[in-house]
Amino acid sequence: MQAMACILTAQESPIIRAIAPSPSSMSSNQLDQKSQAWSALFSEPMSELVKRYTASVDFDKRLWRADIEGSLAHAEMLAAQGIIGAEDFARIEQGMEKIAHEIETGVFQWQLDLEDVHLNVEARLTSLVGDAGKRLHTGRSRNDQVATDVRLWLRGEIDRLAGLLAELQRALVAVAERHVDVILPGFTHLQVAQPVSFAHHLLAYVEMFARDAERLADVRRRVNRLPLGSAALAGTTYPLDRERVARTLKMVDDAGTPQLCQNSLDAVSDRDFAIEFTAAASLIMVHVSRLSEELILWMSQNFAFIRIADRFTTGSSIMPQKKNPDVPELARGKTGRVVGHLMGLITLMKGQPLAYNKDNQEDKEPLFDTVDTLADTLRIFAEMIGGQINPATGAREGGITVNAAAMRAAAAKGYATATDLADYLVKKGLPFRDAHEVVAHAVRSAQAKGVDLSEMALADLQAFDARIGADVFDVLSLAGSLAARNTLGGTAPAQVNAQIERQKRRLSMA
Repeated sequence: MQAMACILTAQESPIIRAIAPSPSSMSSNQLDQKSQAWSALFSEPMSELVKRYTASVDFDKRLWRADIEGSLAHAEMLAAQGIIGAEDFARIEQGMEKIAHEIETGVFQWQLDLEDVHLNVEARLTSLVGDAGKRLHTGRSRNDQVATDVRLWLRGEIDRLAGLLAELQRALVAVAERHVDVILPGFTHLQVAQPVSFAHHLLAYVEMFARDAERLADVRRRVNRLPLGSAALAGTTYPLDRERVARTLKMVDDAGTPQLCQNSLDAVSDRDFAIEFTAAASLIMVHVSRLSEELILWMSQNFAFIRIADRFTTGSSIMPQKKNPDVPELARGKTGRVVGHLMGLITLMKGQPLAYNKDNQEDKEPLFDTVDTLADTLRIFAEMIGGQINPATGAREGGITVNAAAMRAAAAKGYATATDLADYLVKKGLPFRDAHEVVAHAVRSAQAKGVDLSEMALADLQAFDARIGADVFDVLSLAGSLAARNTLGGTAPAQVNAQIERQKRRLSMA
């Protein structure tokens, strides 16, 4: 589909003119083929089945803005280089403006016969401005054109996703700020381990999503490189100024230096940037999936730690008492969808020789679906967790409802302060391994009596080690356990508040 470096009409090219039959000798089918940019070489039209099988316009038409943007930058450069005239460029600009309006208003007629977004736009341009439209494709191929379009489109989507990711982080920070002193059982192996601040737990996801934002920014740098000017695979004979095009399209680094794909073969066939983006998107979805799993557990009656607003849940067709956490469950499921797209793209590329191959048409649907799935997920999670911002007050309203009493009761059940008792004994001079053994015996005794360590009599505790004094009960309290972990990254309220302030600055929260 994208095999020719410079698509010309039979009237413009002496080579094509030599092999093309005259219009008077063409059959009606052959005349129909004239709508296809490569048709002069072929003696029969494409079958309807093949046409449907190979066409991409149904899904790649979403690239139209990028296609027009890239085409205008290319045309401006051609005019500046004297390859086309200034009048042709002016006509191209006028035609593209009209095409953009037609697409935006829904009157543009997308044609399957024209295969893809590029030929649809070019054909309409030519119908509007004549020969000027035919000259637009000078010095480029659909190979470098589509590579440029996808990069331009994905760059914009990365920027949009970065904003959505920041909004989800802000929602988590806002909930955390209201629940610093809420005590949650921290788990390992899904067993009660040590008490933590609920805010501290939420901030763990903020850290994950912050790394995701860094990855997106890093991917964006490699997306933002210009393939245009590489033509079909070997470059072009026209005196193009690729750096000018890169500057026009803002494909530059932080210092303003144009960023160009340096090898024409690689430029037209590289899809690393799409794979890399989908890998970053997969990690974001994995983090969302982990959060989803916790929300599902916390919402269940066995935990009852939180309530998710009704608008994010569904009922049962047979059990009237049910409220099902469909949104987090579906996000957990959609994670497999995005990871599957990553595997699909990697497999798509693994056996391709240089340079462009038709296989690469299959990069778009998984890439598009990855972007759509991720954007929808981030948007809905930000609202489900943090609620909506009231435009009148600027405050968040709604979001998850926290059951602090249930969280505290659960933390009190699992001997969550056992490690605190061991640390207490270490500070009294007992080696940690010996302290660990002493506390294990104390826990076993408490289990037999059906009480928590903090509920045991002082004399009973002293039976395990005489160094235990009355001050031990401060250590064995849940609040005391939190306060004791006052190191950077710890769950002490002072540390959690410091982390919240750090995140608020990073996310530009008031």
